[in-house]
Amino acid sequence: MNTSFLLRRVLPALIVLALAGGAWFWNTRSKPVIVVLKIVDRGNVESTVVNTRAGTVEACLRTRLSTIMGGRIEYLGVKEGDKVKKGQLLMKLWNDDQKAQQTLAEAQRAMAAQRVKEVCTTAASATREAERQTSLKNKGFVSEAREDAARSEADVRIAGCETARADVTQAAARVAVTKVEQGRMVLYAPFDGTVAKIVGELGEYSTPSPPGVQTPPAIDLIDESCLYVKAPMDEIDAPKIKVGLPVRVSLDALPKQPLTGKVRRVAPYVSAVEKQARTVDVEVDFERPAGVNLLVGYSADVEIVLNNRPKVLRVPTAALIEGSKVMVLNADSGTLEERKVKVGMANWEFTEIVEGLAEGERIVISLEREGVKVGARATAATADDKAK
Repeated sequence: MNTSFLLRRVLPALIVLALAGGAWFWNTRSKPVIVVLKIVDRGNVESTVVNTRAGTVEACLRTRLSTIMGGRIEYLGVKEGDKVKKGQLLMKLWNDDQKAQQTLAEAQRAMAAQRVKEVCTTAASATREAERQTSLKNKGFVSEAREDAARSEADVRIAGCETARADVTQAAARVAVTKVEQGRMVLYAPFDGTVAKIVGELGEYSTPSPPGVQTPPAIDLIDESCLYVKAPMDEIDAPKIKVGLPVRVSLDALPKQPLTGKVRRVAPYVSAVEKQARTVDVEVDFERPAGVNLLVGYSADVEIVLNNRPKVLRVPTAALIEGSKVMVLNADSGTLEERKVKVGMANWEFTEIVEGLAEGERIVISLEREGVKVGARATAATADDKAK
């Protein structure tokens, strides 16, 4: 059997086997991973800190009023939600006994005043008599003993007059004391505001709120014309926060309306609450949106801008691997490659790239997808892929 015959018989079989092997390899090899790419661009990168737990919208003026003494509510001049003026009477407890004491004290004061007229008139008469006796003694008509007796009588009467005047002062002070006692039973608005909450109804007993005892206040009064946000910040971030730094405030009630503001106060101490991280309270003034009624007690998140670098090369922070690497798609080989970069300022959204990437390069941001690893074949996602 000659060689040409063998080639004619074997070569077609070899070709068929090669084609079959190629088809098998093509069908069984791994499909390229579809990855989402992000073009490296320039923009602002900020260094920020955020609150550890939800903050709260607070009123600049808020007071929880309670009477100094307890008693039955006799007058309740407001209801929850009412607008009140400074000095307006809000609540009064039963105090008829104190009123009676005031009436008695005023009567005693009036009686003491009449006593002054009586005693001081007598003293004036005694004084004139003493002066007359002195004149008669100088002329030799009466003895020196008679003059001394008249002078002593006058001194006694004058002392009685002064004592009567002191009694009037004492009676007036007693009247003032009864008025002070009545002041313990009433509540007046210390500023213009809104009644947020009332504890108690007419006829019920109102309990005072002594220091150290957690007793609900009788009336919670707020001035909602001035609001701020109070939020806890981690103690590690506290040294970086200064009064006047710009702030972004996000309210759960207004999810798509971030509000600008500034730091107004940083607490001078660390709060150590059991089972919670140590925090420092920060107070923030913010711009109130027009036409929106914000309520005291709204939850709020605070993002404080510590520094800002404009127009720098940046990538999404989530695209970083171990904080200093990114994944790129090699356009020539169609495989994924890992590249080391040098980073600068960063926040939860963007990180500044100092070295390792150029503007316009594309990096992988879908790192969580299955099959995304170094050396894997990949292809860029289309608009339809991104929507899935």
